[in-house]
Amino acid sequence: MPKQKTHKGASKRFSLTGTGKVKRKKAFHSHILTKKTSKRKRNLRRPTIVATNGEVKRIKRLILA
Repeated sequence: MPKQKTHKGASKRFSLTGTGKVKRKKAFHSHILTKKTSKRKRNLRRPTIVATNGEVKRIKRLILA
């Protein structure tokens, strides 16, 4: 049986922390930034953790294959 391949789209969007949590970037920080406040744009820069257990399981399957 051939080896499983990593899903390249998922591997570019998600990464794992040292404790095994899934880290992702926030949306809405690519364009139309003039109407967004500085505080909002600053918070969008920071990565966040994927919280839904079902999603975490699916993402780990894609990036650890």
